[in-house]
Amino acid sequence: MRVHVDQEICEGHGRCYAIAPELFEPDEIGNGHEVGDGTVTPELERKARLAVGNCPERAITVEEG
Repeated sequence: MRVHVDQEICEGHGRCYAIAPELFEPDEIGNGHEVGDGTVTPELERKARLAVGNCPERAITVEEG
């Protein structure tokens, strides 16, 4: 599983990195982006899905597999 934040859509609410700081971090203006290549370990899948569901702009996508 991988997560990705669409930088064209993100408005910097910060919910993703508040919920899952292991998977997301803010850039220099506060917009979220995935840590590394966005790979989600099995133990963080629940947090990843929670972050996706809490993004007001729906800027986060999940790639399964």
